[in-house]
Amino acid sequence: PTYWRNVAQEELLLSLQQPTRGVAKNVILFLGDGMGPTSVTAGRIFAGQLLGKKGEEHKLSFDRFPYTGLSRTYNVNTQVTDSAASGTAYMTGVKTNQGVLGLSALAERGNCNSSKGAEVQSVLRWSAAAGKSTGVVTTTRITHATPASSYAHAAERDWESDRLIPESERNCEDIALQLITRNQDINVILGGGRAYFYPENFSDPDPDPEFDTDEVSRLDGRNLVEEWKEDKAQRNLTHQFVYNKQGLSNVNHVETDYLLGLFNQDHMTYELDRNQTNEPSLAEMTHKAIDILKKNDQGFFLLVEGGKIDHGHHANRAHNALMELVAMAEAVELALKVTDASETLIVVTADHSHVFSIAGYANRGTPILGLNTDGSKLSKGTDKKPYTTLLYGNGPGYRAQRQNLTNVDTTDKKYRFPAAVPISSETHGGEDVAIYASGPQSFLYTGVHEQNYIPIVMAYASCVGPYGSGGKDCARSQSRTSG
Repeated sequence: PTYWRNVAQEELLLSLQQPTRGVAKNVILFLGDGMGPTSVTAGRIFAGQLLGKKGEEHKLSFDRFPYTGLSRTYNVNTQVTDSAASGTAYMTGVKTNQGVLGLSALAERGNCNSSKGAEVQSVLRWSAAAGKSTGVVTTTRITHATPASSYAHAAERDWESDRLIPESERNCEDIALQLITRNQDINVILGGGRAYFYPENFSDPDPDPEFDTDEVSRLDGRNLVEEWKEDKAQRNLTHQFVYNKQGLSNVNHVETDYLLGLFNQDHMTYELDRNQTNEPSLAEMTHKAIDILKKNDQGFFLLVEGGKIDHGHHANRAHNALMELVAMAEAVELALKVTDASETLIVVTADHSHVFSIAGYANRGTPILGLNTDGSKLSKGTDKKPYTTLLYGNGPGYRAQRQNLTNVDTTDKKYRFPAAVPISSETHGGEDVAIYASGPQSFLYTGVHEQNYIPIVMAYASCVGPYGSGGKDCARSQSRTSG
């Protein structure tokens, strides 16, 4: 009893601390793509077990944040959202339609003309307009839905390269082109998707023999990486382009104000498969980004996406998904260490959940990726076969006849966890997702909120966008009043 009451007492003392007021000079948004409540719980246990603990008692870096809330993720036309519509909500403060990026619900998915006049700006753009440095870091393609929601306007999230836009819709610019030609003031851009920036038949600096560039390479003949370099050179801005871990490590953040890093032709590699000498981790990219951005006396805004949590779940490969979640938690821990808590608002949330569950009554410390246990025995269904603690509602892990898992290694990274409904790619889930917050004005995230509330608090806390100069009162006026 004493142990558990002491644990509760420690949490009580933390909760009794005065809400953090003040202005957020810096804002960092960590977005775990597909990191629903079950993913966080399973990821926490998994992280603890990697450290030799039972696991359930472990705390992820953001579990220690003082304030939490819930985000309602539905969008304008669907109960269960995708990463484009949700990204638009938590970046711009405006809910929209499925598959649409940086546009209000006036836009119709796939209709280029409908996007005209429907553009909505993100908190990244508000921050840049206020004189702050900005950055985007992801483990997916930098043109994928989540990172693109911070800078692009597209009636179709899949228009990442001009080759991917139907002939009838080519009045609209592709997402890669928008990043390079309409967002020249973004200081740090780190992720994958290099092939989307190069013309067809271009010799990639580090080609993947299994990747077909003909599917995505540019038809307009433009080399957007070279255009990025030329823009910075013409404006006498210190800049570097890198494509591997060594290049990133060699970047001198003191002497570099603009950094473009594209570390894979497609999405970056799963953490479980990452070549640690060639491809940087999410934490390493985050560290370099913060080092560059925090040189600005006006502060910065940074979006960091743990994007492949989502990919692991879609494939019913829970081991991959949970390792990606742990990698993002490590990036959060790094950010906490290298920033000043009194002036940096850090928010950790998800765009949506997945149909992912923790089942049964397993013993404490049972391997979360393993078979469920009941006392000293394996838990079994009415078919007398054991089952995994982790299960999916649908996906490619479906089997018409349940497999006898007694001698199956369910911890193998390629193992597909069982699913109830056959479908080629597991779907998102529609339940609320958590918001974890620390730093100035973080207490404002307590409660149940619409997803589009998230960037409005960031804008209020950092006095940008609608709360910038000449706009509505922001945290700065609140501080003066309380003083």
